[in-house]
Amino acid sequence: MTLEEATKRVNQLKTDLIKWTRQYYVLDQPTVEDHVYDEHYLQLVELEKVFPNLVTPNSPTQRVGGQVLPGFEKVSHEVPMLSLGDVFSIEELSEFDQRLQKSVDAEVSYNAELKIDGLAISLTYENGVFVKGSTRGDGTIGEDITENLKTVKSIPLTLTEPISIEVRGECYMPTKAFVALNKRREEAGETVFANPRNAAAGSLRQLNTAETAQRQLSTFIYYIVDPNALDVKTQSDALKRLAELGFRTNTESRVTSDMTEISAYINEYQAKRHDLSYDIDGIVIKANLFTIHDEVGNTVKVPKWAIAYKFPPDEQETKVLDIEWTIGRTGVVTPTAIMNPVQLAGTTVSRASLHNGDLLKQKDIRINDMVKLHKAGDIIPEISEVVLDKRPDDSVVYILPTNCPVCGALLVHLDEEVALRCINPKCPALIKESLAHFASRNAMNIDGLGPKIVEQLFENKLISDVAGLYQLTADQLLTLDNFKEKSVNKLLNAIDISRQNSVERLLFGLGIRHVGAKAARLVSAEFKDIHQLMTATAEDILVIDSIGQVIADSLVTYFANDQVRELIDELDNAQVNLTFLGKTTAEIAELAEGSPVMDKKVVLTGTLDQLKRSDAKKWLEANGASVVGSVSKKTDLLIAGHDAGSKLIKAEQLEIEIWDEQQFISVMEGVSYEKN
Repeated sequence: MTLEEATKRVNQLKTDLIKWTRQYYVLDQPTVEDHVYDEHYLQLVELEKVFPNLVTPNSPTQRVGGQVLPGFEKVSHEVPMLSLGDVFSIEELSEFDQRLQKSVDAEVSYNAELKIDGLAISLTYENGVFVKGSTRGDGTIGEDITENLKTVKSIPLTLTEPISIEVRGECYMPTKAFVALNKRREEAGETVFANPRNAAAGSLRQLNTAETAQRQLSTFIYYIVDPNALDVKTQSDALKRLAELGFRTNTESRVTSDMTEISAYINEYQAKRHDLSYDIDGIVIKANLFTIHDEVGNTVKVPKWAIAYKFPPDEQETKVLDIEWTIGRTGVVTPTAIMNPVQLAGTTVSRASLHNGDLLKQKDIRINDMVKLHKAGDIIPEISEVVLDKRPDDSVVYILPTNCPVCGALLVHLDEEVALRCINPKCPALIKESLAHFASRNAMNIDGLGPKIVEQLFENKLISDVAGLYQLTADQLLTLDNFKEKSVNKLLNAIDISRQNSVERLLFGLGIRHVGAKAARLVSAEFKDIHQLMTATAEDILVIDSIGQVIADSLVTYFANDQVRELIDELDNAQVNLTFLGKTTAEIAELAEGSPVMDKKVVLTGTLDQLKRSDAKKWLEANGASVVGSVSKKTDLLIAGHDAGSKLIKAEQLEIEIWDEQQFISVMEGVSYEKN
């Protein structure tokens, strides 16, 4: 494909993807299936790799994040970002209305809007291009979170018109994303977020933008700093213009003329709030005419032309009948309160997660306690507090379990975690997940052993741990659904091949907490045999470069478990290789002695004609180099193929040594090379 053809295709892909993103994330009206979007997106990714000069800031590929930020710079708001005053009853709301009606000459109508429970943000555009995003902070000084906001797909990187404007709104986490995030955190033994607002705020303040990108945040924009820029006279018209420019606005807003209509709006959405896909904690009324905003102005903290009505809390008292402990896929053991059923936020609730033992102790929840129950973020049942004056006289402090409720193994409480954890590899609750991970590509790479087959093996009691894979017979596999002689032989052959893997694959496949593929290789290269690793102390492991205290402690804790030792013996008896078959760090260093790339930080960029990028990387690492992804002052060498883009420019600016592909190949072959 020529550059001209690529440019035309890239521009079309960007146009389509930007349109489809807006339809999906802004308008909630998708017009293509997900796989169509994905296919076009991948096409764009591949073309931008081949033609990096075609990458632009507004490309959909630039939303994925990946930067690790050093921190957040402070931003001054030229026009302060004010908070809203709160009222908690219709009477107080009526008093606000009466004050405002008396203070202006015109009759006041209001734009009633839902009060989104998120984090206030400000977005600045220059000539239609998104250039800066910030938090409210204290209203005068906020934080620059531009890079994180670029990952939020409902925020347009380019407006439909080339205008310069500052707008404000709310960044929030949808309820489904909130539930999924807390589930992941609970399984990982991490502290869960109390509500979607905290989750959104924590996500926007991530220093790793890739993490923010995974949090599935969204936005509603509702305020224009200078309405004259859009030639609008009312708040309701402003929302329409914001939508035309490409922003996501909340379509549930309504113009109201009096307190009767406002009360009806409140009642309607107080009933509907649990059916929404996002969390609201009230409604906001704003004088619709901007001339009224100008006339009445603001106090130091709040506007006089708007007010927030907060919904009363939906909370019930109920009795704790029992505390049940369940084990998740990563071994985290979680307490759940079993209670008398109560009606809460439109549903019957009889269970509430207590998340971890520390929280249970902190709230001092006991069997037969009366407790106050609400829904965190109107989603997750949560006990807010114990009603102490109703506690029985014979009440006793609840004792946390010391053994796994499923397998009986001793539970561990790792220093950096809030969770209790079962690390017994033979625990039935862990086996299914551990089997799928064990067979995965980066672990033992057992082709054909997917989650559905793992489920069948477990349910039919053909295996009880990963070692059982190596005892399977053809007759056993033929009893499973959709298994014929050919598929049986294919799976048994894949299992047999995996016996010969170097031990770092096994170590990674065991699913040890904090031990990823890279750490598994480093540790295996140092100890060479899993039996030697099993007897190592944390101090022995810490001598390895890049291995820290957390990984060392996790390995020692894991191998101190008797069930783990039994599992290793079973794998040994099944003739699974337990030794390191690769080159050690010392051997690589010896081979690389005198290498022109020894101890250098190298960046590969552009398209290589004669080499695969993966082969180039392998050679560099085998000869003592460290291959990194971005150019900085610490970069020693840039290897540039054709169509090298911004990385080449930056390397030239920093006066970093640059090789073309031919020079690199000559160095690989040990041939002296001089540029023409």
